[in-house]
Formats: sequence, structure tokens, C-alpha cells
Amino acid sequence: MRLLHTSDWHLGRSFHRVSLLDAQAAYLDHLVATVREREVDVVLVAGDVYDRAVPPLTAVELFDRALHRLATAGIPTVMISGNHDSARRLGVGAGLFGRAGIHLRTDPEGCATPVVLADDHGDVAFYGLPYLEPALVKDALGASKAGHEAVLTAAMDRVRADLATRPAGTRSVVLAHAFVAGGEPSDSERDITVGGVAAVPAGVFDGVDYAALGHLHGSQRVTERVRYSGSPLAYSFSEADHRKTMWLIDLDAHGNIAAEERVDCPVERPLARLRGRLDTLLEDPALDRHEQAWVEATLTDPARPAEPMARLARRFPHTLSLVFDPERPPEDPLASYAQRLKGRDDHQIAEDFVAHVRGGSGPSDLERTVLRGAFDDVRVDETVREVSR
Repeated sequence: MRLLHTSDWHLGRSFHRVSLLDAQAAYLDHLVATVREREVDVVLVAGDVYDRAVPPLTAVELFDRALHRLATAGIPTVMISGNHDSARRLGVGAGLFGRAGIHLRTDPEGCATPVVLADDHGDVAFYGLPYLEPALVKDALGASKAGHEAVLTAAMDRVRADLATRPAGTRSVVLAHAFVAGGEPSDSERDITVGGVAAVPAGVFDGVDYAALGHLHGSQRVTERVRYSGSPLAYSFSEADHRKTMWLIDLDAHGNIAAEERVDCPVERPLARLRGRLDTLLEDPALDRHEQAWVEATLTDPARPAEPMARLARRFPHTLSLVFDPERPPEDPLASYAQRLKGRDDHQIAEDFVAHVRGGSGPSDLERTVLRGAFDDVRVDETVREVSR
């Protein structure tokens, strides 16, 4: 059975206020063409179909057209909701869509009810695990605690229990939207940290033939059977070096990966991260190849140059981001606050603040627990309010 594994479409997202709708439409054209040309048996979409819980109408229309084209082509599609989606909104009409071969899996309690498709070698059971917000699904799944590993383990226990009841030789595929240990994140994924822990071990998915993951935007293998497709477009400059692809996977009669291929996605405009003094960026002939790219320029001039954006735009007309990082010794008191905070999450910044106001004494273990609980509560509350609008 030939699978086309994709995820993280983020329909409706812009890039530094530049609309990506045309690029996303071109990608969906490419996806449908690939399905037809490569004789794909089933399309897998591992979450974050939309970029936000209440997407703009243009994004909904784009999604609707894509589903109609896949259904018309007679290609089954299995799709789950991600942490950016409103699971309830995305799941509206799931029963009707299923009759057309578009199988939406957005209810955590339905994770052990597979979509069963057959080929010449028998059945393949596709289990959809939508994004599982631990505090919201712990009780429904009977998880031991409100953490990512606990709720995913509980969901996978249900999957394995159902799989054990199926005929011998039934192959299995799981779709999940999560941060699995060993994956490489970028700057454009929304933080899903709970209790200081975001990643779950890949062993959670033991017992299935293939785990099609979403959430991380870089295409990558976590293990041979556990993979991220990555996003089809770059959504931050941290993805400038990504090769945007979809996984084309052939499962043989025994559930082994008989063939694999990374199918490249169309690139509307490349990304470039440039760093140096302004005069160097404007004059260096080696940078000619970036003149039509979307550019993030980091200027290292000791003093801020005059009209830097206007001058950059004359050579790089698609400059979208301008960052100042002056060349100064580390002990310089004028080193930027942003530079001192670089790479630190909200919880670490809060701990640093406590240490600062106490003259060097950081929070106790109990205070750290309280701080982390507060950050988790805020994140869950924001999730609940976003999806209930």
C-alpha cells in the first residue's frame, strides 16, 4: 500500500505579514498531482490543517477545494487535528465526509476506531490520534497523569488493544500530532510544553508498522518507522535550510517499508538569512543569488546605520525582517536584552527574574513547581478560549 504522508499545512498563515495563500494553493495542486501521478493509495495529513482555530474564509475555501479534488480522484484521505486546529470545528461533518473517503479523526476518544483499507495483501488499519492536550483528555483516556507521554501512552494502549482483536497479518499505521524525542524543532511551532516536558519517547509507538507524525516542521526520521513529514512551506526563517517534502512510503505485505521517497514541494520563493555589516551585505557579490529571496538581515554594525531597510530593499527587494546585533564584547553593558534572553523559554526567564530581584537567590523547588504550573494553566486556558470562540 502506497502512503503519502504530509502534515502542518497551516492554511491561512502569513509569513511576516505576506500572504501565503497562493503558495499554499500551489502546494495543494502539487499534492493532488502527486497522488494521481504516483498512484497513491491513501493520503495521510497529520494535523495542523489550519493555522488557527477560527481560520479565515479564504483558507476554508482552499481546504474545501482540496478535499473535493481528493474525493473526486477516489483517493482515501485520513486526517487528524493538530494543536493549531479547533478539533470540534474541523470535525464537523466527519460522518458525511467519511462516505466520500475523507476520514477526519478529531475526537480523542475515537482514537482506537481505525479506518480500515485493503490491498492485495489484506487490511491496513489507520488510527488517528488528534493532538492530545493533556489537561483536557487525561480523564477521558484514563491516563495516569496529565502529561504528554501519559496521554499518548493511554491512547496507544487503546490502539494496540484494538489491533490485537483484528485478523492476523493486519498492518497498522498511526497518525499523531506530538513532539517526539529526537525530533529537531524550528522557531515556528507553537509551544506545547507541559510541566516542563514537551517531548515523548518514540517507543510510545511500538507495535505499529508506521507512525505518521505532525507538529515539527522539518522532514525527518525519528526511527525507521516513526517519521515527520514536516510542513510543505517554510513558516519561519529558522526553516531556511529545510528541504520541504512529503514522504512517499510503500508498505509491503508484512508491514515493512519496502520503498520510500521524499517528494519535493514547490518553492515559491527561497529564504535567506544574511548577517554582517550593512555595507558588506550591499556590496558582497557572493550574495547575488539571494537578491530575489525572502531575506532576514541581521546587521552587526557597532552603530545603527541610516535608513537600513530602505538601503537593503534596493538590493534585496523582498527583505522581510531586520535584526540588529551590534558587534560588542560580551561584557559590554549595552549588550541587548533580547540577546541575553536568546534561547531561554518563559519559565527560565521567570526564574531569572526571581533570582535578580532576590540578589542572586533563585526560586526553591516548590516555587519552581508553582511557576511551571502557572505557565501550564495559562497555556491550557488560552487553548480552551481559542477553540471555544
